[in-house]
Amino acid sequence: MADTALLEKTRKEQREQRKQAAPRESGLLRGLIRTARPKQWVKNVLVIAAPAAAGELFSRHALTQVALVFVLFTACAASVYLVNDARDADADRAHPVKRHRPVAAGQVPVPVAYCVGVVLAVVAPTVAAFLCSPFTSALLTAYLGLQFAYCLSLKHVLVADLAVVTTGFLMRAMIGGVALGIPLSRWFLITTGFGALFMVSAKRYSEAVQMAGKAGATRALLTEYTTGYLRFVWQLAASVAVLGYCLWALEEGGVPHTSVLPWRQLSMVAFILAVLRYAVFADRGTAGEPEDVVLRDRALALIGVAWVAMYGLAVANW
Repeated sequence: MADTALLEKTRKEQREQRKQAAPRESGLLRGLIRTARPKQWVKNVLVIAAPAAAGELFSRHALTQVALVFVLFTACAASVYLVNDARDADADRAHPVKRHRPVAAGQVPVPVAYCVGVVLAVVAPTVAAFLCSPFTSALLTAYLGLQFAYCLSLKHVLVADLAVVTTGFLMRAMIGGVALGIPLSRWFLITTGFGALFMVSAKRYSEAVQMAGKAGATRALLTEYTTGYLRFVWQLAASVAVLGYCLWALEEGGVPHTSVLPWRQLSMVAFILAVLRYAVFADRGTAGEPEDVVLRDRALALIGVAWVAMYGLAVANW
């Protein structure tokens, strides 16, 4: 009887331990997902840019490759967020907002964040090498190297921080074409690169305006920039992006015009209106995350839909 009672007690203790462990494991998983910034994953939709521009998006092979590349790029971005938050955990705990991040709050232990981040950084390029192409793997590796360098030091270097974040957007736009072996035109790279710089510098400008008189309220490097300089950068980037797009639209490339309307040229109107509308928020100092600006402003969203329609008709030569 004594042995039976002892066995039952041991089983009860084990059940209690499992019950206590389950919430911890669930909380850890939720914390890892939160640290991976699901809200930021929408940026990785840019992987469809090059295939869509080339009119090669809708074959089964293309869709499969683009979906795979989206997942792999998301894994790489999650790796960077995990390592960044693990590295900045102590500083984040002193920040009024960042202290709620899972790593800083203790929901995700620092060693776990480092471990998961490194595993994702190794697995994603490896999978890309086998299932996509060596060039895709190389581009993901370059992205990781650049972003880890940003986390370690480049985010504290003037201008370099803008260049690195912009390059991250450009790599997202390039990788779909690289995975499918699609040549990337100079106008595509110029428009995408300077369009990204426009949004990045507009965001920095907005942060600088909002933190005026609140030193330490946000990223320290903003105290090194002047609002006048950041305004110059986003205005210059917007101008070059518009110029690059217009040169693409006006260049027929030797292809005879057979569509119902000159959609390439007409799409310039929507593109320029979108830039002008976005510049309203930049000028006000309210251009935060690009996806938030686009999704929250109905007029900008409608202009975007119109541009996508005309761009699609131009690519399809309909």
